[in-house]
Amino acid sequence: MNAFKLFSGAILSMLLFSFGTKEDPITIKVKNSLNKQRSFETVTLTKEFLKTNDLSVLGVKDKKTGKLLVTQVVDTNGDGVMDELLFQPVVAAKSTQEFEVIKVSDKVRPKSIEYCYSRFVPERTDDYTWENDKVAFRVYGPVAQKMIEDKIPGGTLSSGVDAWLKRVDYPIINKWYKKVVDKTGTYHEDTGEGLDNFHVGSSRGVGGIAVKNKGQFYIGKNYTEYKTITTGPIRTSFYLKYADWDANGNKIIESKIISLDLGSRLSKFETSLKGTKTIAAGLTLHEKKGKVTGNKKRDG
Repeated sequence: MNAFKLFSGAILSMLLFSFGTKEDPITIKVKNSLNKQRSFETVTLTKEFLKTNDLSVLGVKDKKTGKLLVTQVVDTNGDGVMDELLFQPVVAAKSTQEFEVIKVSDKVRPKSIEYCYSRFVPERTDDYTWENDKVAFRVYGPVAQKMIEDKIPGGTLSSGVDAWLKRVDYPIINKWYKKVVDKTGTYHEDTGEGLDNFHVGSSRGVGGIAVKNKGQFYIGKNYTEYKTITTGPIRTSFYLKYADWDANGNKIIESKIISLDLGSRLSKFETSLKGTKTIAAGLTLHEKKGKVTGNKKRDG
């Protein structure tokens, strides 16, 4: 079962899978052990697990209702071959649900809005922005950094993560940036869809990292490279590379893959880091309002 990735494994678990003949579907059983229905847990099936090199022809069907589920295929390494098949099952409280992986034509494949979306934004210096049906975020690129260094207004020097607050479930990234470009509005004011009212500055924002060395925190600068991996109805993900940075004499080499799934308010950060064994992940509390708590025994 190593080839089967279930990101919310504590909530849903695969109990059984069976392979039939070439004509038969693959049957998967998913268990929800909680006392509440789960509907936004992403199941990831790899091509190795499904023993196929063509995930594009496959779909997922609820075995009980016969309904086809919305799915998404992802090319994780950029070689042009799809590596993963994603779906989000609805599983009732304290129950087990069966699903079948079957061949599906595009004619009957269910369609869905591309809620999980991300892109490079050259019209606003060089932000990289991502969103789903709940939230939106952005990070800042080398042009924005150079503007600060050259004392040009409008730049941003930060490796922190900015958060946008959405009131609607439909995509807003392109719409909000267009208002700024057309000078018909601003995303810093709420006109019913939400707004960007979170100030990142040099802080870590909602996910930036720092390295602590001899009692002092050290941070990097803006990202230098990006690559969009996938967008779709279930997940958006992308790659960011940062220029090497110094933490009290230690050269830090940093890159990361960030992903955001449908229905989630939290992005997933897979960070590759050389030059330190420990990091601090930031969640900025402005004006020191609110209460920060933690569990050192549980979190280490």
